[in-house]
Amino acid sequence: MVDVERAAARGRRASSRVSEEGAGWACEEMGAFQALRPTGEHSFSWLHPRTLWRSRNEILAQLLGDPSNEVRRRWIAAREERGADPGFRVKPEVGADYSFLVIGDTGEGDASQYAVVPGLLKIGEDTSFAVVVSDVIYPTGSGNEYGDKFFRPYQDYKAPIYAIPGNHDWYDGLGGFMRVFCDAPALSGGRPKFSLSPAGLRGLLWRKPEPIDEARLAKARALRSRPEQRAEQPAPYWVIDLPGLMLVGIDTGITGTVDRDQGAWLRAVSADPRPKVLITGKPIYDRNSYHPCPIEDGGTVDDIVRDPAHNYVAAIGGDTHNYQRYPVEVDGRVIQYIVSGGGGAFTHATHTIRRVDVGGVHEDRFKCYPLRGDSLSFYSKLYRDRLRMPWLYLTPDEGLVLMSRQIGNRPPRPVGTAEGVSGGAPAATPPAPATDVPPVPAPPPTGAAEGAPTAPPAPATDVPPGPGSDSSPVSGPPPSTAPGAGAPSLAGAGGTAGAAPVADLSPPNVKITARMKWAARVLGGWPMPFRLPVGRTFHRWFSELSDWDEPPFFKSFLHVSVEGGTLRIRCFAATGCRPQEIEPPLEDEVAIPLTGPAPA
Repeated sequence: MVDVERAAARGRRASSRVSEEGAGWACEEMGAFQALRPTGEHSFSWLHPRTLWRSRNEILAQLLGDPSNEVRRRWIAAREERGADPGFRVKPEVGADYSFLVIGDTGEGDASQYAVVPGLLKIGEDTSFAVVVSDVIYPTGSGNEYGDKFFRPYQDYKAPIYAIPGNHDWYDGLGGFMRVFCDAPALSGGRPKFSLSPAGLRGLLWRKPEPIDEARLAKARALRSRPEQRAEQPAPYWVIDLPGLMLVGIDTGITGTVDRDQGAWLRAVSADPRPKVLITGKPIYDRNSYHPCPIEDGGTVDDIVRDPAHNYVAAIGGDTHNYQRYPVEVDGRVIQYIVSGGGGAFTHATHTIRRVDVGGVHEDRFKCYPLRGDSLSFYSKLYRDRLRMPWLYLTPDEGLVLMSRQIGNRPPRPVGTAEGVSGGAPAATPPAPATDVPPVPAPPPTGAAEGAPTAPPAPATDVPPGPGSDSSPVSGPPPSTAPGAGAPSLAGAGGTAGAAPVADLSPPNVKITARMKWAARVLGGWPMPFRLPVGRTFHRWFSELSDWDEPPFFKSFLHVSVEGGTLRIRCFAATGCRPQEIEPPLEDEVAIPLTGPAPA
């Protein structure tokens, strides 16, 4: 039995916010995950014409309209005909205190997915179930690819796994997803008649679900066939009914919308006054931008989430392959909007996220993993090797300092924590064990210290995982020793893309050179009209160029617990290195007090 509190305490001392080793940069021993991978695997390539053709539904949906809402209604009608619960409820057997895992964007079937498994099994040993958030199977959601991309990696996870589909699962018309998670047969009916209209052309070209090899699927299912592992969910959207909490999962299709029937269901489910957490295929806040998720017949999903009568305390979305958290104040309360898409697919850059101000969130309250500086350093290494341009490379320390200079805060990790760093500062003393960290510490008063958040204190409490976070300043004296005497104003940065840095907060042992500045600009860390491809549009189609099979992977998963009336969300990391498999780093943590009537 794993003691998650002790694991979290050790994870705080071993995170990327404490040392380069915690980030996976000093990886001397590859993780044991290598032994879990299938032999003779053949990773797909986004550049292969066949892969691009199989993925055509994304382009067709963008150009000719997204039929996901229509197809989803057909799936729901078929489920209702087969006697699915009309409220699409799941009621797992759990006690008064319980925990579960949330894993996002898992199914590439390569090293980056399997690297998550050892830490996930360790931290999730006593959890009651897991939820996969978005994109269960890459590249096209085929039911014939679940063996090595779902059943094999999670064969030793002892509890049920539920899921909500992502856009890649819809490239198969949701056929593979519905067969595996809902045990639903293929939809009946052929192609619609062709007509000279966008819908007619789309219907002619639209990729239909791939016929499933039932023998192959049965062999794959055998890997997770123990009674305690079995789970069948009623539909692609559902509500998991738990003591003191409702977990509400929605299906946002290809383009991030909800059909009118699902919208009506969501409003009805949300009317229950108990606390809720939304699970969605597309994040509502992401990369300092807002995506409220429109509903077909009017309104948005976020309108429902923000309604105080509905009592949502958090919204967790996948699709973007990293971790981000935005504590947004709504009518005097705080809702935690979280991106959790780091469960297996290639990592999206965080260094292109400018100073955060979306939704009134102060930069110092924003959290992300990987740290912006680590993201910049990694992409500099990637493009140095791919383009054979040595001048692009930025060390992790240089990445930290450059991004802190651009964002306008102090580096979220002490500079010079790598072993053998020439001229580096001594490594920081690890933070105190978790037993010395109050479960719900009081937030610092406004203006109490350089970098303290200016937003009102949140009911939900950030539990510091280390000496700082991206972008909380580390402990230590501020750059200006006299308050008000030229001290940098972090609030003045505004978060606008391209804003000038507020101050040079770089440590004296790292000198920012012209080469480093140009490298940061070319890589998208500093503003410049033209840059190397590091954004999500590029990744969507050419991820092979930014995928990698060696540590550090910067993967993550969530451990969510409800105990004593408190919901606690912890982000654990997976680097692909053996030490972080043994002691998974804790990169972020938030405690949310739950209020509301007891469940029936």
